[in-house]
Amino acid sequence: MMKPKRTTLQDIADVVGKTKMTVSRYLQNPELVAPASRVAIENAINKLGYIPNRAPNILSNGKSYAIGVLFPSISNHVFDEVLRGIESVTEPAGYQIIIAHYSYSQQLEEKRIGSLLSFHVDGLILSESVHSENTLRMISGSGVPVTEIMDTRSTPLQQAVGFDNEDAAKKMTERMLSKGYQNIAYIGAKGDVRDIARQKGYEAAVQQSGKKPIIFRSPEFTSITLGSEIMDNILAYRPKIDAAICTNDDVAIGMLLSCKKKGLKVPEDIAITGMHGHEMGQLFSPVLASVITPRYKIGQVAAEQLLKRINGAADFDTYIDLGFQISEGESI
Repeated sequence: MMKPKRTTLQDIADVVGKTKMTVSRYLQNPELVAPASRVAIENAINKLGYIPNRAPNILSNGKSYAIGVLFPSISNHVFDEVLRGIESVTEPAGYQIIIAHYSYSQQLEEKRIGSLLSFHVDGLILSESVHSENTLRMISGSGVPVTEIMDTRSTPLQQAVGFDNEDAAKKMTERMLSKGYQNIAYIGAKGDVRDIARQKGYEAAVQQSGKKPIIFRSPEFTSITLGSEIMDNILAYRPKIDAAICTNDDVAIGMLLSCKKKGLKVPEDIAITGMHGHEMGQLFSPVLASVITPRYKIGQVAAEQLLKRINGAADFDTYIDLGFQISEGESI
């Protein structure tokens, strides 16, 4: 796969039929350029996804030795281990990481990526596989390598490192069905791509068993509090739910805490599972059943792959699936 080329001032100049100096003059002060030329240059910049450079001193060195890392949330414990994995590679290699978060908002992600690219980062590690059209243009125009993490089900821009979220939820659901649970619910939150993929995996397993999916979804971000709050809705549902698959461990732990407050026994009254195998869930009593995901390894491999491509590697695997493990814990 050919390494993408960063859009340059000369590229813009060639498109509009002007000199590079004219384009540069427009970027410094549009009023210095004739109105017709301003329109043509602006259209070319938008079409090619050109990123104005705010750090000319970096250009003289060829590299910024900085990598942009975007997480949807800085409060989600999922990304703690991912970050440690990334830093285990970037730090010894002399690269600085610049972390930004976008609150699961495609528009905010676009803004953050534009800002990072304007400072000439050498590469990007992204946590999403769906992006706005303008984000796609900016990434294409920047020429930087991109690695997307945490999922290998969706088609990546260039490269994906992670695991199959849909298959993970399907396998956990099948495990619970094999234990005889009859009314298994899926507990989702603010639906990012990975959450929706997990729901699809759950639905596939339930439908294959001849049962009907039961979905509880909140518009709020995942949290322990959300898991506790949603428990009341689950208990009020009829026919009675005897098991719940949560989109992540935070929600599952919240449900476990709610069960303790209400005097419910887990898994006798209701079985509960999570996703990612957080340390808190593994120290809880009962130990939370969860899909154990290699978050540190995901960060590590993503950073290794990105640095190889930054340093000129043209051939790379589009998908790197690091797998997952099903842990039954004590809650199913």
